Amino acid sequence: MKEIFSDFSNFNFLFLIFISLTVLILVFFIGKLFGKIQAELKYKDLIHNSRNDAVKRSKAVLAGQMLEQISPFLPDFPCNPQDVRFVGKPVDFIGFSGMSDSDEINEILFIEVKSGNSHLSERERQIKKAVENKKIRYIEYRISN
Repeated sequence: MKEIFSDFSNFNFLFLIFISLTVLILVFFIGKLFGKIQAELKYKDLIHNSRNDAVKRSKAVLAGQMLEQISPFLPDFPCNPQDVRFVGKPVDFIGFSGMSDSDEINEILFIEVKSGNSHLSERERQIKKAVENKKIRYIEYRISN
């Protein structure tokens, strides 16, 4: 009779271990699935926000470029539109004040167009400083045949 209860006790113990392992495995896979779903939602939001940010930045860049191109024709531009030449980088325009109105160029202007709350880049600040410190030269470069 003791052997029957002993076998029954072993059976209950093994059954309990089996159930425990099954529950642990289920909990593991449910947690893994939950984590995967949570990560997908997080990255979906991140991608959505990144795309929206990229579109906003692209619109701002395009608007800035458009304003840059038409700025010589806007009021209070520091030079006659006929006297400016578009450079683009590292400065937007070089103006030759007086070129179209008279036979004499009065002043050479380095013009950087900014809109909104944009700031000069490091390179643009360096150019501004070089101009302010009069570190400018005119070089005639000749090519010999």
